[in-house]
Amino acid sequence: MDNQQKQNYSQLRRKFRLPEGRRVPVKKVTGRHGKQQSLWAISVTIVSFFLSLGILYLSTGLFERISPYWAFLVVLIIILIGVLADLIGVAVTAAEEKPFHAMASKKYPGARQAIKLIRNADKVSSICNDVIGDICSVISGTAGAAIVFRIFLNQVQPGWAEAAVGGLIAALTVGGKAFAKKYGINNSDFIVYRVGFVLSLFIPSNGKK
Repeated sequence: MDNQQKQNYSQLRRKFRLPEGRRVPVKKVTGRHGKQQSLWAISVTIVSFFLSLGILYLSTGLFERISPYWAFLVVLIIILIGVLADLIGVAVTAAEEKPFHAMASKKYPGARQAIKLIRNADKVSSICNDVIGDICSVISGTAGAAIVFRIFLNQVQPGWAEAAVGGLIAALTVGGKAFAKKYGINNSDFIVYRVGFVLSLFIPSNGKK
């Protein structure tokens, strides 16, 4: 680094450095809220492990009993579930709480549930995007490999077919989630209200969970 570059670097540091006596205008989360986030992350990790283990065990047994064509249909349904979960997770994080208060005051069914979803957006997004979405991705990939193995059971080199099926599953998953993110952001309030309406059929408006 020559003298000119050192001088430019020093100017940039002085430009973006805070004046003396001033602090960064944001703060990190500490204390009780930070501990709650850590406990939530640990609990989600443990639940995801056992849930993935159970679902993979059951799905493996199912794919061994049904035909490859029905198995591929089940894979498409699993991909669709993952995409819908991703859609809900994105919509909850992008939605605003204000319009639902007006709806709740007019006794719209599902408005109070939608408010609770938005207030717990971090947990809802973690469950939908991380737990459900990732589990569906893992199951669909494992199911694709099982389908290829059953179709080409008596053949020596099923590599091209395994690559094609894996690529198709990955394309449907990635493309579906990309569409879900765009649609979820643009129609977040509508999606959250629909989810809240469905929840209102099972959970009363005064329910805490």
